[in-house]
Amino acid sequence: MKRLDGGGDVHGVADLVSSGFALGKMSVPGSYQAAAGPSAVPTAPPSYEETVAVNSYYPTPPAPTPGPNTGLMTGPDGKGMNPPAYYTQPVPVPNANAIAVQTVYVQQPISFYDRPVQMCCPSCNKMIVTQLSYNAGALTWLSCGSLCLLGCIAGCCFIPFCVDALQDVDHHCPNCKALLGTYKRL
Repeated sequence: MKRLDGGGDVHGVADLVSSGFALGKMSVPGSYQAAAGPSAVPTAPPSYEETVAVNSYYPTPPAPTPGPNTGLMTGPDGKGMNPPAYYTQPVPVPNANAIAVQTVYVQQPISFYDRPVQMCCPSCNKMIVTQLSYNAGALTWLSCGSLCLLGCIAGCCFIPFCVDALQDVDHHCPNCKALLGTYKRL
C-alpha cells in the first residue's frame, strides 16, 4: 500500500479507490482519521446535520414511557384497558329557570284611509280585510258649528253627523274585533 502524504503520486490514490470498489468494500460516510505522518490528508467535511445544526434548535421529544402517560387506563377490576375510541361532550342539563325566546315579527306601518285595507291582524295573526266604522270627529263638529252660524238652526246643522265623508274612520278586524287603526279627517 502506498503512502498518501505529500510525496505520493496521484495515480496511487486512484488505484487505492478502484481497488476498494473492485473488492466490493466501501467506507461508511462520516469522519475519517488521518494517516500518520508529517502532513495528514484532510478529514471529510461535516455532515448535513452538523452543518445546518438541525437538532440544536429543535430538540426531539423523548420517546413515550410505559405507564399512565401512554394512554392505558385501569378498569374496575384493576386490569389495564385501552381508552375509548371517541370522546363526547357532556350533554347540557335543561335549566328549570330557562327563558323562553319568542320571535316577534315587525310589520311595516300601514296607512289607514277611508277605504278597507288588507293586512295581517296583529292580534290574531290572520290575513284580513278591515271592517270600517264611522265616528264623529273634529271635521264633523266644525261642519255642524259652521252650519249653525249660517242660520241652519232648525236641525239642518246635524246633517254632517249623517255624512260618512265628514266623519273619522275606525278599522276593525272581522275575526277578533280588535281596533287596528283610525283615519282622522282633520
